[in-house]
Amino acid sequence: MLKEAMDSRVLICLTIILIISGSLLVSGQGTCQGDIEGLMKECAVYMQRPGPKLNPSQACCRVVKKSDIPCACGRVTASVQKMIDMDKVVHVTAFCGKPLVHGTKCGSYIVP
Repeated sequence: MLKEAMDSRVLICLTIILIISGSLLVSGQGTCQGDIEGLMKECAVYMQRPGPKLNPSQACCRVVKKSDIPCACGRVTASVQKMIDMDKVVHVTAFCGKPLVHGTKCGSYIVP
C-alpha cells in the first residue's frame, strides 16, 4: 500500500512537470524551468490534492529559497491547479521563509 502511494505521488509529480514543460515550450518562456522542476521534485507531496496541510521538509525549503516563486506561479495552468492545492503552496512558501505577497497571482489563484 505504501509503495502504491509513493508511485501515485511520483506519477502526479511527473504529470505536473510535463504539463508545465509543455506550456513553457508552447509559450517560449523557460526562465524558471529549473526552479519548477526542483519544486515539483522536492515539494509536490506537500502541495498535492488531496491530503492534509503538512510542513515541508528541509530539502523542499532549500529549493523554495533558491527558486523564483513568482516566475513559477506565472507558469501554473488550469490543469496544474487541478492537482495542486494553492493554499498549500502559500503555506509551503511561507513556512520556508519566502512567503507569497498578498495579491500575487499563481495561475488563476490570487494570494489572499
